[in-house]
Amino acid sequence: MPDREDEEREYDLRWADGAEHKEPSARARMLAARWKENPPGPVPFRADPDHGGSGRRSSWVSTVVVLGCVAAVIVLLGYINFRAPY
Repeated sequence: MPDREDEEREYDLRWADGAEHKEPSARARMLAARWKENPPGPVPFRADPDHGGSGRRSSWVSTVVVLGCVAAVIVLLGYINFRAPY
């Protein structure tokens, strides 16, 4: 008979999702308590990119590098096929 009692107590997700009040998570409660005393300042949606660090290659240099690699692979494959005995 104890098995029947467990089936009646089974947790139903639809019932839980339909609850009127949901308790906030521990992190949400911690942040709410922290922000009540010391609210956070405004933060931009996206930070400005950092241009001071490493230099960025221009687009034409990247294009030349990619095309050079493609040409090298084509030449290498042609050389391998030329040298391959039939």
